[in-house]
Amino acid sequence: MVKDLEGTPYEKWLRSVQLFSLEKKRKEKETPATVQPTTKVPFTAAAFNVAAISMASTSALPQHSTRKSSLLENEERKGIMHYVASSDDAKQEEMTPYSLLTVRIIKLKNAHQADFLSQSDCYVSLWLPTASDEKLHTKTIKNCRNPVWNESFYFRIQRQVKNVLEITVSDDDIIHDDDQAIVLFDVAKIPLGERVFTTFPLNPQRREELEVEFVLESILDSPETIITNGAIVCREEACLEVHLDSRMQKKHFSGNELTFAVRGSFEESQTLSLGCDSRSPLPDPTFFHYARYKQPSLDVTLTKKRKLPTFCACVSCGARRRSIPLRIPLKSLPSEREVIGEHRKVDLRFKVKKCQEDLDVRLGFDLCVQERDFIRKRKKVVAAALKDILQLEENLQDDEVPVVAIMTTGGGTRALTAMYAHLLSVQEMRVLDCVSYITGLSGTTWTMSNLYEDPNWSQKDLKEIVSDARKHVLKNKFVSCFAPDRLKYYLKELCQRKQEGHQLCFTDLWGLIIEAMFHEKEDSHKLTDQQQALNQGQNPLPIYLSLNVKDKISDQDFREWVEFTPYEVGFPKYGAFIRAEDFGSEFFMGRLMKKIPESRICFLEGIWSSVFSLNLMDAWYISVHSEDFWHKWTQDKITDIDDETLFPTRPNELDTRVVCPTDSFSDIFRDVAMLRPAASEIHNFLKGFQMNNNYLESEFSKWKDCELDSQPNHLTTATDYLILIDTAFAFATSYPPLMRPERKVDVILHFNYSSGSQTGPLKEASKYFAKQGIPFPTKVPDDQETPHLKECYIVGDQESPETPIVVFFPLVNDTFREYKAPGVKRSPSEMADGDVDVANACGPYYINNLSYSEKDFDKLVNLSYYNVQNNKDLVLQALHTAVERKKQHKKEQPLQKPLDGYGVCVPDRG
Repeated sequence: MVKDLEGTPYEKWLRSVQLFSLEKKRKEKETPATVQPTTKVPFTAAAFNVAAISMASTSALPQHSTRKSSLLENEERKGIMHYVASSDDAKQEEMTPYSLLTVRIIKLKNAHQADFLSQSDCYVSLWLPTASDEKLHTKTIKNCRNPVWNESFYFRIQRQVKNVLEITVSDDDIIHDDDQAIVLFDVAKIPLGERVFTTFPLNPQRREELEVEFVLESILDSPETIITNGAIVCREEACLEVHLDSRMQKKHFSGNELTFAVRGSFEESQTLSLGCDSRSPLPDPTFFHYARYKQPSLDVTLTKKRKLPTFCACVSCGARRRSIPLRIPLKSLPSEREVIGEHRKVDLRFKVKKCQEDLDVRLGFDLCVQERDFIRKRKKVVAAALKDILQLEENLQDDEVPVVAIMTTGGGTRALTAMYAHLLSVQEMRVLDCVSYITGLSGTTWTMSNLYEDPNWSQKDLKEIVSDARKHVLKNKFVSCFAPDRLKYYLKELCQRKQEGHQLCFTDLWGLIIEAMFHEKEDSHKLTDQQQALNQGQNPLPIYLSLNVKDKISDQDFREWVEFTPYEVGFPKYGAFIRAEDFGSEFFMGRLMKKIPESRICFLEGIWSSVFSLNLMDAWYISVHSEDFWHKWTQDKITDIDDETLFPTRPNELDTRVVCPTDSFSDIFRDVAMLRPAASEIHNFLKGFQMNNNYLESEFSKWKDCELDSQPNHLTTATDYLILIDTAFAFATSYPPLMRPERKVDVILHFNYSSGSQTGPLKEASKYFAKQGIPFPTKVPDDQETPHLKECYIVGDQESPETPIVVFFPLVNDTFREYKAPGVKRSPSEMADGDVDVANACGPYYINNLSYSEKDFDKLVNLSYYNVQNNKDLVLQALHTAVERKKQHKKEQPLQKPLDGYGVCVPDRG
């Protein structure tokens, strides 16, 4: 990235690169045929002499650094790209050139007068994070309505990533600079090899316009290896290895510190303390992992302590520090070759090498190998169960077996209790063996986590499990959770968690409280332990759902589904997944950098059901179901300013937009309304990735559902931490994992436990998936149109074959008032048992009630059990329809080659 200050910079720079190449070739000819692996280069000054240590080109362009400008960097490049598609078998190599983007900021017309007594002091900043972390700035022109800059900036870009340039017009103030307008411009709009002049209308009413010129040219450089799944891109990562030479270990260096820093690297900075014992072993090598394309510098600081005579007991007065700053541009170091830097005080060895090519983050939208293997095993169990309960004459083939799932909603203790009863009823109907997936959120994750502690839970009588759950629901939560010994246990666990490297937050404490509510002692189980319950396909596969949000943004304006299985944790939206045992560890550019011990399941339950992650905006939306009022005060104004005559619309390109930031008062108000003091902060395993240039045409588009999805510079790949909250605050159901086309779910048993409208969650899901273009039933019941809800509905069976059949069970008390079992009426003395008030938001089953009486627990269990038993015929009807659909689909398919166990065509043997 380069800023041009005078003359014709590109021509000067190109000539300088050519001259350097000739000089480099001349030196190579003079080099002996046998090249030593280590080269010694003396340090000639306190600051590293780049020319003395360099074996690669450095920029010959003039350099200028001010408060609002950075070092100049420009080179020509051409790269070889390696692409990894969704399938591991589909790899493609392609020659793709790098490009040099030239941006000339010309002038601003009719600048907004931000100051009261004078015109604005305007400057323009440019930020392109896919090229550099640095922000570049023009000079500030004081008190001018029509400032003219005519300054050029250069960016070395990779066109396979989505490069969105942010051009900000600001007013320079003493206390705080005011951003007046931000232009979001997709560089993909610039044709290669052309010069484009454009005018951005910042404010049509005031005729405020910014004139800019763009040039995009091909340049030459060494190849870069990138890996992509079509949605996100992993660029090449380099590793700098720094060794401290032994001659630093002298007595007069006792107590000195040597600090290394590489901005933008995973490690950022590291400090070595130098001992006085010359016989002590050398310090371990210091490593820095960084993105090669950013071409950062290594900053070295030697801090020397000098003890002075003093009459003060203050430690700071007894020592004086003197720093010796040294800087090495890492692009000047040769790859895979050690360089020794000699200085009268500092001897260091450097080596830059490539990082491992294999990623620890799985990129792909397909199911992982373990889940596909599970489905293959589970289908045998499901096929046998369907033949039994549907009384089929013939065995079902693998492609005739429907995928059946149980989908649950949140609801605290009410959800936990009712789910146990529903599963018991489904088990006694012999339908549980037909189910391949169970999804849960909030309170139902407590049920699921407890069940999967037993590897064979679905094959055992669930009455015993329900009885055990009853004891925990009835007990006094305050006594069991806040006894003195429990509080000491919490403190010990949180301290240990901190030492292990986890980010501590309130949800960790909440997870320990959940453990105390439903367990008598410490629960040592982890998410990966649940793999034992799946290794033979003996149980359905559990999927836990959480929501990733952003601080200071409403969960209606930005939200991303995060699914947890015993195998993987990941984002269906990005097609990025990690092993379940690595969740919480630190990643950088797709590689596992720091392994942190896997969390116990209770800490995950704290994340999945965190009622404390609610902010004021979420509470307002839950109450009013609209954020329009607050948006007027808290949202930036965004205007589409695309000129289609100059930039014709193409599907992979983003619209050019102007963002007008809110004022200071609105910022303060937003900070208060959006604050999430108790949300979970987890190390982001997508840190360092970038968005693919065509990400809008990938599978990402199926889950693109908010404004921020069109601002790739601010998506999850650009953050250090994930902020995970309870999904129920934004989306009451756990449907999203089941709607992934790779899972091909045919039948869904929807068990509803939410309070308020019983049909609301289903209607919300129907509208959402219709908007996303994902097949889902559109004709669903509405309790506003039909106040008297039935116990069960079938929806989707009359729609397209791609639409899953949903068997919907609202939590209602209908025929149970008069019947204690299907077809068995209650006697007058038993009528009181049928009086179950599940509709009253302030009744015994309200969301904040964590303990039930014996009578209330038994009533809720009996009601939930009865509602499923009383509608057994509808469940079997849905399963029968799904089987017929599968058989019909098989008949309509053209003759294909036989499939292997994973549904992949087997090639002919030649």
